[in-house]
Amino acid sequence: LSNDDEEILVRINEIMPYFWDPIGVSDEPYARDEYDGYAMHVFSMCKNNANREEIRDYLNIVITEKMGLKENIQHDEKVTSIIIDTVEYFNNRKNIH
Repeated sequence: LSNDDEEILVRINEIMPYFWDPIGVSDEPYARDEYDGYAMHVFSMCKNNANREEIRDYLNIVITEKMGLKENIQHDEKVTSIIIDTVEYFNNRKNIH
């Protein structure tokens, strides 16, 4: 991974437990890596130019089908926006340098 890609992955790994956190483990230090697999998948989706809806839908599928929780599309939209904004920031920064 490039330095920017590593930084994007680190940021997505931070977004998942602190902003997405569907099972409420953000305040548990031992559960810090709970969403790493999902973060890696979201990172891969971003690298493959997934659009906002695809990322949102992935988060929704994880919550409803894999975790068996009630969907929260508005929350998934917010988290997706944070992810997209983060990726765009690093991509734009790369284009400036």
